[in-house]
Amino acid sequence: MENIFNFVVQSLVKAGIESPRLEARILIAEVLHCRPEDVYDGINISAEVRQKIINMLKQRLQHMPLDKIIGHKEFYKYDFWVNENVLSPRPDTEILLEKALTLAQNNSAKKLLDLGTGSGCLIISLLKELPTTQGVAVDISNQALAVAQQNAINLKVSDRLQFVNADWFAADFVKKIGQEFEIIISNPPYIPRSDIKDLAPEVKDFDPMLALDGGNSGYDSYEKIAELTPQLLTDNGYILLEAGVGQAPKIADIFTKHGLRLVDIVKDLSGIERCVILQKVVA
Repeated sequence: MENIFNFVVQSLVKAGIESPRLEARILIAEVLHCRPEDVYDGINISAEVRQKIINMLKQRLQHMPLDKIIGHKEFYKYDFWVNENVLSPRPDTEILLEKALTLAQNNSAKKLLDLGTGSGCLIISLLKELPTTQGVAVDISNQALAVAQQNAINLKVSDRLQFVNADWFAADFVKKIGQEFEIIISNPPYIPRSDIKDLAPEVKDFDPMLALDGGNSGYDSYEKIAELTPQLLTDNGYILLEAGVGQAPKIADIFTKHGLRLVDIVKDLSGIERCVILQKVVA
């Protein structure tokens, strides 16, 4: 019987999947309930196990993201349950998390707000690192909130995290939130609507459109969040926002027009300006 590891790797290569050897190890390890590093060339498996691997491989060859196939994704230090209702957590977003964590620690932040929480990977990771801090996670999608709630239970922070189903474009949004926060984090939808068709199939076909569509300009959510931020932040509080490629200067401009002070624009590991940090400064 053909070596299953080599078969999976070669199939992924032919489909143009990046990191085929790593993905093959993760996929096979999921079926074998072992660590990816324990998967090796020539590993012995039964015909039944082989078929399970082949079935998952077929999904990946249709460009379903690996995390959506296996049902979970590592982000920062933790493992998050994911499905078709949430954006797949990206390593690029970890820079926002790290900067928010530093600010929260330096300012002894007690309350955090996550706008557009999705899987909850940002706010839950922060609460894991900040054992006395409380959080509120907001999303327009009840299906996404169900995923985040389960992740909060799995990672044992559900007693410190409140979930709110709300639309920041709604007139009663601030009233629905009903409190102020020392730190706000947000990875809002920021893809210009006309660009969505050109995204990789892993994104456009399997991530929820609500998490991608930033309106005609890509800045619709930033414009609205900037309008709301002064009412949601405490005096001298901070907001940290993820930015798409080339968007950071415009995002900074949108928020400074609403009275916030630009603190920093931080590049990710690829050198892209990924995280915009602003502060509500009181004269």
